[in-house]
Amino acid sequence: MQAALPLQQGMPSLAPMLKQATPAVVNIAVTSKQEIQNPLLQDPFFRRFFDIPDDAPQERESQAVGSGVIVDAAKGYIITNNHVIDGADSIKVRLVDDREFDAKLIGKDPETDIAVLQIKADNLKALVLADSDKLEVGDFVVAIGSPFNLRTTVTSGIVSGLGRNGMGEGYQDFIQTDASINPGNSGGALVNLRGELVGIPSQILSRSGGNIGIGFAIPTNLAKTVMGQLTQFGSIERGRIGVGGQNLDPALAKAFGLSSSRGAVITQVVPGSPADKAGVKSEDIVLKVNGREISSFDQLRNIVGLMRVGEKVELSILRNGKPQTVNVVIGKAGAETASADGKGGGNLHPSLAGATFAPLDESSARRARADGGIQVQDVNPTSAAARAGLRPGDIILSVNRQPVKTIEQFTKLANPKTPELLLHIQRGPGALFLIIR
Repeated sequence: MQAALPLQQGMPSLAPMLKQATPAVVNIAVTSKQEIQNPLLQDPFFRRFFDIPDDAPQERESQAVGSGVIVDAAKGYIITNNHVIDGADSIKVRLVDDREFDAKLIGKDPETDIAVLQIKADNLKALVLADSDKLEVGDFVVAIGSPFNLRTTVTSGIVSGLGRNGMGEGYQDFIQTDASINPGNSGGALVNLRGELVGIPSQILSRSGGNIGIGFAIPTNLAKTVMGQLTQFGSIERGRIGVGGQNLDPALAKAFGLSSSRGAVITQVVPGSPADKAGVKSEDIVLKVNGREISSFDQLRNIVGLMRVGEKVELSILRNGKPQTVNVVIGKAGAETASADGKGGGNLHPSLAGATFAPLDESSARRARADGGIQVQDVNPTSAAARAGLRPGDIILSVNRQPVKTIEQFTKLANPKTPELLLHIQRGPGALFLIIR
């Protein structure tokens, strides 16, 4: 029989770091009530025939599990994903030492998929939040969570990509990682080798529902910004500057005489908006936002949408080939635009989620030869609005055969309670009707 090899001293190990980090990662159990989708129970004849009382329960209790991370031990604040606790009737948090607490929902933001919980407990351990802007592709990271309800599971990998978006609706600036992330990891911790929090695992890319080495985490800088507003106000006040735009692809770059296709083209500036007051003009090329290079209009939208009203954003632009800097004061979203979030929020029909709408300015009306209307300012290419057939630049002339010339009229006619919308749209030189359900 071969003798066991002696243990080697000084072997590299993540164990010391994990002993410090894992107590801050918690298991979250959610209980909610769901309506029983059985059309027979809605039939009075069926109910009488089988003697089913009218007050018979038509709901069932469902349970789900996820993860969370303690970020403030003194106040008991826990960050998790909105989709982990969405619709919850009760939320319980279990610590690594098996203590269990009822959690209070402080606030949630579906558009960034962040929620903040609070528990009252002693001797909590919190993770330090790292500066996620300093992450680089190739950095080692570790994911900690409860995949498939296997508590305190640790997987390791590297940062595979940064600034990922297009995985759905909302504000996205994901860290991509090959550290194994599976159902139940959502809301947990992505840490660096110092045990500092760099991201919140949120999504996986998989056809089977399991890990294939492509997972996405919300950067801590984004999560920290959202958490600050949720703990202070209980909700998010979206920032806006009042511009529409599109990505600067190679064809557009060539047309503008540029050598690089990185950046965003401003296609519209809403009259009276913060951008208009700051001097931003249509055809400006935005290259940097607050000193950070951007490669798409979505990145510009994300950065602005996560800033607080009243803050200043610095835009590094090219105008007629000459570099300029413009400082814009962030305004309040909804002041001159309308939007929907697709989940029962916003002020428009959920099937219009992913699009923003603004009044038709005089120059656009003159070019389109339109006597008023509402312009589609921006459309997320993966959103419900895009699937419904809306495109940036569309001019909505009427809703359900009622002319619209102001945002107030449009909001009233296209509200979330309207089951079906008939939109009369002018697109370029032509026109069409769209039915939105």
